[in-house]
Amino acid sequence: MLEVKHIRANQKEYVQALKKRNFEADSVFEAILNLDERRRSTQKKLDEILFESNSLSKEIGMLFKSGEAEKANAAKVKTAGLKEDSKRLGEEMGDVATELQALLYQVPNIPHPSVPAGKSEEDNEEIFSEGEIPILSKSALPHWELAKKYDIIDFELGNKITGAGFPVYKGKGARLQRALISYFLDKNTEAGYNEVQVPLLVNEASGYGTGQLPDKEGQMYHVGNDDLYLIPTSEVPLTNIYRDDLLNFKDLPIQLTAYTPCFRREAGSYGAHVRGLNRLHQFDKVELVNLVKPDDSYQVLDAMVEHIKTILRELKLPYRILRLCGGDLGFTSALTFDFELFSTAQDRWLEISSVSNFETFQANRLKIRYKDVDNKKALIHTLNGSSLALPRVLAGILENYQTDEGIVIPEVLRPYAGFDKIS
Repeated sequence: MLEVKHIRANQKEYVQALKKRNFEADSVFEAILNLDERRRSTQKKLDEILFESNSLSKEIGMLFKSGEAEKANAAKVKTAGLKEDSKRLGEEMGDVATELQALLYQVPNIPHPSVPAGKSEEDNEEIFSEGEIPILSKSALPHWELAKKYDIIDFELGNKITGAGFPVYKGKGARLQRALISYFLDKNTEAGYNEVQVPLLVNEASGYGTGQLPDKEGQMYHVGNDDLYLIPTSEVPLTNIYRDDLLNFKDLPIQLTAYTPCFRREAGSYGAHVRGLNRLHQFDKVELVNLVKPDDSYQVLDAMVEHIKTILRELKLPYRILRLCGGDLGFTSALTFDFELFSTAQDRWLEISSVSNFETFQANRLKIRYKDVDNKKALIHTLNGSSLALPRVLAGILENYQTDEGIVIPEVLRPYAGFDKIS
């Protein structure tokens, strides 16, 4: 969330910037600043009362020692009144803080100046593309038909066991899935990321910390009896490792990677664009998370983009990069680049990664700070990116690498898979 001091100092600029997101901030900012003024005023009164109460407590002891019991008892009566006042003001402070927090949770991150204005994904900017789109035979099939033909993914069985959006990977389909996970993790650790295995369930504080709550509450699976949430991405537990921590500048950057299954409810929609692996409720993903000094964060963002480019080049998949417009930008992000690969059999682009800089937005919620070289405390910047989300990468490999004799496995994956063709 945004810091109140920055809203106060940059109110007009922030209002204009948030219009890129189609978010009208005027009234919310006025309410936030009024509540903060009330909070500070109440805190001042409370501090004054506590100071007076402490002074009287010392004075009472001295009065009793000097035999001035009448004055001491009068001071005790006054102290009791001050305690009542301090209790009332403390409760008022708590109410104001809760109301202020609730308003701050409603405000999305300030978009980076490079973010284009726009209302939807139609307004995103393509900034890079690479790779040759293969020419397939007229008999080419979409991945859901290939999965059935070669018996490597069973969507109907998943529907029987759980429901739609929970596929069962079989035989070489399961082995190819495992090969991709191992390959992605190896590429990330070779690039300096530390591999971590994290819980698949998180508490409410973790969801609020990274911004999934309350913004995406409807998309998360909730375990009611335990008040826990299945993770929509390993970004949530990875970043929460450092919640409430004070780091030293020498500890930064912190670079983490993890493989996890991910769980998301998706709005109901139908048609070929959500068939097969295109949209799932459970899917595997390898994630990157960076905690860095503010001055380094955009350089790190560029490095993350280049790292994912390297992976897609090795897989020899045609892809493009989009800069998301304000209307399509995630609630917590200041700047996001989406990677999309081209599915030749479907004749459409499929999103496979989002790489984002959140600046201090998450760190302020999580209270992750660091001490700089001058021993001053400041919020860090957090970044994350998919490296990569598996379902659509797998769909792209199945479709783009299909031949009349079977599906060829990308050369870089063959040592991991243990086979070079699905036939």
